Amino acid sequence: MKILVYGAGQMGGWFVEALCLDHEVAVYDRIPARLKYFFHSKKLLSHQEVRDFGPELVINAVNLQHTMQAFEEIMTLVPAGCTISDIASVKNGLHDFYREKGYPYVSTHPMFGPTFANIRDLKNHNAIIISESDEKGKEFFRKFYGELGLNIFEYSFEEHDQIIAYSLSVPFVSTMVFSACMKKLEVPGTTFRKHLEIADGLLSEDNYLLSEILLNPYTYEQVERIRGRLTDVLEMIAKKQTDELHLFFDHLRENIGMKKQPG
Repeated sequence: MKILVYGAGQMGGWFVEALCLDHEVAVYDRIPARLKYFFHSKKLLSHQEVRDFGPELVINAVNLQHTMQAFEEIMTLVPAGCTISDIASVKNGLHDFYREKGYPYVSTHPMFGPTFANIRDLKNHNAIIISESDEKGKEFFRKFYGELGLNIFEYSFEEHDQIIAYSLSVPFVSTMVFSACMKKLEVPGTTFRKHLEIADGLLSEDNYLLSEILLNPYTYEQVERIRGRLTDVLEMIAKKQTDELHLFFDHLRENIGMKKQPG
């Protein structure tokens, strides 16, 4: 298949390397220097070269801030019948966009990032394929992600954003609260160091990505739940309620599938 990867950032670069040995892959980026180290793929330096390549599938891999703008460019460059796709972490607005444009499409979300995942070994990581997508496109990504050992889930656009609000906004906000309370970087404690490593990885992400995760329409409810639980904990601490804290700890263990502590 002739595949164009539009955007040569970290995830775009990964797609090029992962696909280029089995498909005819071309890569385009507005910054030509980003194409310097790609092998076994065509480096396209202009929109005319994109037109001449004539892709059958386009993977829009620009950052979330520019996804829609890139799609508007792509629409003027690809042949009729070309499947367009995105890997956006928030799908809000994309369903309407795809229906309006009328191209066959497939929307997916590889649930790993270059910050935390070892992209050379993705077994036991996850990927989401949007159920409303074109069946041929879904089949392509099922095969591609499956061969990488990824666990594949299929959700609608709305279900996807609900899941992301839970699976990303809760740890994101918890890590941001930890970072906001930071006073010293060098303190004893393995747990503190692990949290610091997570915070460092999270805050290495693009500001627009972080803000879009938090501005997901379903995030507010999740963050409100965090505030409620913090209020409960503060009250137990203020009143020195040891028994209530122990019950709370057991509830937390149950939530994450652990057994209650004896005694």
